[in-house]
Amino acid sequence: MKDISDIKPFEKKVWLSSPTMHGDELKYITEAYETNWMSTVGANINSVETEIAEKVGCKYAVALSAGTAALHLATRLAGEKLYGIHPANRGSLAGHKVFCSDMTFDATVNPVAYEGGEAVFIDTERDTWNMDPESLAKAFEIYPEVKLVVVAHLYGTPGKIDEIRKICDEHGALLVEDAAESLGAEYFSTYSQDVDTTTGRRSVVEAVWRETGTFGDYNAISFNGNKIITGSSGGMFLTDSKSDADKVRKWSTQSREAAPWYQHEEIGYNYRMSNVIAGVVRGQIPYLQSHIDQKRAIYERYKEGLKDLPVSMNPYDAEKSRPNFWLSCLLIDKDAMAPAVRGDKDYLYQSVAGKSSPQEILDMISAINAEGRPIWKPMHAQPIYLSHDFINRKGSGRGQSNAYIDEGEVWDVGMDIFRRGLCLPSDNKMTAEEQDRIIEVIHRAFE
Repeated sequence: MKDISDIKPFEKKVWLSSPTMHGDELKYITEAYETNWMSTVGANINSVETEIAEKVGCKYAVALSAGTAALHLATRLAGEKLYGIHPANRGSLAGHKVFCSDMTFDATVNPVAYEGGEAVFIDTERDTWNMDPESLAKAFEIYPEVKLVVVAHLYGTPGKIDEIRKICDEHGALLVEDAAESLGAEYFSTYSQDVDTTTGRRSVVEAVWRETGTFGDYNAISFNGNKIITGSSGGMFLTDSKSDADKVRKWSTQSREAAPWYQHEEIGYNYRMSNVIAGVVRGQIPYLQSHIDQKRAIYERYKEGLKDLPVSMNPYDAEKSRPNFWLSCLLIDKDAMAPAVRGDKDYLYQSVAGKSSPQEILDMISAINAEGRPIWKPMHAQPIYLSHDFINRKGSGRGQSNAYIDEGEVWDVGMDIFRRGLCLPSDNKMTAEEQDRIIEVIHRAFE
């Protein structure tokens, strides 16, 4: 690690992304307490469901205990629509493959396993670091029987969602959209949400800005403690279908039937959001845009402050997307990478003059009491999913090397970004002076 002993550590830690409270949250929490609505019903829940639906631009929102819960119920809904009702001890996707984003948090894809499905991971594209439409199209060539796609928008940047939606429609596949990290982000869409009742297809329409969380057949957002706005926990299922919203509400409260006793004809879950947590979310909603503005300013300061280094920021298409800039990330140029290796739990790198590596930068940031973290390790490289297929533009990404024949470049965009990238401190309470100190540390890493 390069010497930074002359740079003073922060007295108060600068976090990657921590909750930012404003005071209104306490008012609504207190209201829940004083009215004794401390359960999974109450005015706070009703309010956040209405406000988020209006903000995002969908008809219905169902408040749940986590974004993962929303993704799980979205995945189960998709499975039942595609393959019908299933026995209580068998998931709705049992025996079926599902195409999933590869470079994401495992909460995006684990619900496929919850429902007995087999995730097939789709490689990443470099323009936005999200699911690659070309690789998705290749996946449908290899597995034409697949009827479900799960896509995430990484670090608050919308993926090429029009292209992905169009490919899904061409193959009669449903789409689950994980917008957990991208609440408030927008995409300039030219692909209609309205389905032609005769052909069953969508068509090109007048372009319009739409928020992520409205492109899928089933959609999810998160209010986890580090998200753009938070409830300390919590999430939401988003939809334009009243019947789907009603079903999710039922499943999330243990699937109780309309009987004078507790009767259950479907598997249910304890997934409903607490009215207390909803109070925190309710107090946060008015500040969503200001948080986005603060996060964007952080991104722009990094971009300007690091422009003389052999690095780039996490990319986005400025003409087609408005990210929420949840996390600012850095990618080291290939020729500026110092030797570095990672095991399952440990790492080792060499400190080389004029070059650096993600872990060296993370260690140097940590030494001044600031928090960064590695890019999401792609799902196809996670030990739990090593037996699952991984599809890139060339075909299956498994077994790409050959001991006897040179088959050229191994195509794995997600692992390349993981190897060279890192997430920078992006807390919206970080001052410009604190960020300047972090930028100075990153400069030292390349000395």
